[in-house]
Amino acid sequence: MNHTAMQLLLAGLVVLPLVGALAALLPAPPGLRGKNPDQAVLRHGVTVTGVVLAAAIALATGFDHGHPARMQATTDISWIPALGIRIHLGVDGISLPLLVLTALLTFLCALYSYFRMPTGPSPKAFVALLLTLEAGTLATFAVLDLMLFFLAFEMVLIPMYFLIARWGGAHKQAAAWKFILYTLLGSVVMLLGLLLIGVKSGTFDMVALATDNGPKAQLSHTVQLLAVLAIGIGLAVKSPMWPLHSWLPDAHTAAPTVGSVLLAGVLLKMGTYGFVRIALPITPEGMHTFAPYLAALAAVGIIYGSLACLALVRKGAGGDLKRLIAYSSVGHMGFVLLGIASMTPTGVNGALFANIAHGLITGLLFFMVGALKDRTGSTDLDTLARSAPGPRPAGSGAAALLPAPSGAALYARAPRFGGLLAFGAVASLGLPGLAGFWGEMLAMFGAFRPAAGLSRPAFLTFMVLAGLGTLLTAAYLLLVVRRVCMGGSVDLAGAAVLGNPDPDGGTGADPDGTPAPAPALPDLARYEYAAWTPLAALTVLTGLWPAALLGLTDPAVQQLLGGGK
Repeated sequence: MNHTAMQLLLAGLVVLPLVGALAALLPAPPGLRGKNPDQAVLRHGVTVTGVVLAAAIALATGFDHGHPARMQATTDISWIPALGIRIHLGVDGISLPLLVLTALLTFLCALYSYFRMPTGPSPKAFVALLLTLEAGTLATFAVLDLMLFFLAFEMVLIPMYFLIARWGGAHKQAAAWKFILYTLLGSVVMLLGLLLIGVKSGTFDMVALATDNGPKAQLSHTVQLLAVLAIGIGLAVKSPMWPLHSWLPDAHTAAPTVGSVLLAGVLLKMGTYGFVRIALPITPEGMHTFAPYLAALAAVGIIYGSLACLALVRKGAGGDLKRLIAYSSVGHMGFVLLGIASMTPTGVNGALFANIAHGLITGLLFFMVGALKDRTGSTDLDTLARSAPGPRPAGSGAAALLPAPSGAALYARAPRFGGLLAFGAVASLGLPGLAGFWGEMLAMFGAFRPAAGLSRPAFLTFMVLAGLGTLLTAAYLLLVVRRVCMGGSVDLAGAAVLGNPDPDGGTGADPDGTPAPAPALPDLARYEYAAWTPLAALTVLTGLWPAALLGLTDPAVQQLLGGGK
């Protein structure tokens, strides 16, 4: 594909969702009809996001895979000459997977919403906000000017705020305000760091700044330290890095299903992408100074996220499954930050791989938790696990502690749904052969042998903590599968319980010992197959063939860490 066609595709990726958002607000979306105006505008959303996804796939097909380190499909036009700000777009092996992931998840969210629109105001506003959110996210991964990056970075805040505040669940207003305040305050600090780089170097061009003999030679060690500190705070809030993560569980718990999918699947990646695209190549000396602290906070986040999930999954803790997955994201994104902090090709490649894997797997899990709430009316783990007790298996030992699926367990009531939920859980815990395994393993390998000048004993300690986090992750996710899918509950003090007792102290069974019949629970619907199968298939594909992704990122990472030579 020639350069002009690639330019048009990349520009179309950014502009088309904005045009679609404006069209969604028209009295009737052009060219589309439905049984009513609401259906027509939802169909419009599916159509626009589908065209954007097709353009992203075409861009990936036309991308020169033999030279993934080179910026391709570039557009460079002067926009504000007085400030040296340019409309500079481009894509390489680092940004291409994130562009495709964003287009895919937004299309699947639009498709899911067509059949399961969240309760709230007019669908017109919902579709317009969804498309604006897509435009801002795609622009973040496509722009190569620091000021444009900041504008795109901020562009997603207002749509996500309204998606939470208007279409969210309980405590949506408080969660939306917490989200906007945390991210806005972080962004203000980040802007100061970006301006510092632009003023001291004389340019905001990210490609020029990434080269060793370019404008970044004007950045002294002190300037780099200040810039990394300021930019890092803004990126860390979005990542989310412990202890700046506390907005995330509330936002996820209150957000509608598609809001949670996009928040976890792509918005969190904007923060870690900023570390890779800006902090590592433009301010390497400052990043080298702060890398041990970033790694330490990442390791703490891994352990903290896992322990928080274990606390939520305890019997009687009143844990919310949606909140649990949100806390799990703190841990998973900790691996991404640890890989970046190692400042090695292995670690950074692992971070980029983990970014994509987390988007696929956590997107699938949030889709399923939303559907589970639609079916049962709750995401409370005690409510979901409350079921009739099944027969205790014969024998003793570990086998006797595993409950047989009871009549009210998800496996028994909706076997395909329960099986896919279990698949998502084992993918999230990093089972070898699935996407979640490679990113976390490579991030730990990067910590095992960090970049020259970084304390290896310290990073070995962080690696051990991350390894402990993988064990804790497996523990809480398997407990979730046991409680929700098998109908059993676990007391983490040591006792395994088959089934959950009734709130009144009964067993949930008839007097003769026969389990009480459970209410009917719909299994997977056709639209759910359509929305979720791509995520499950890509989780398997990238797990079995990691070279497809690493072949894109590794040359670009090697050049990025080598100063763009």
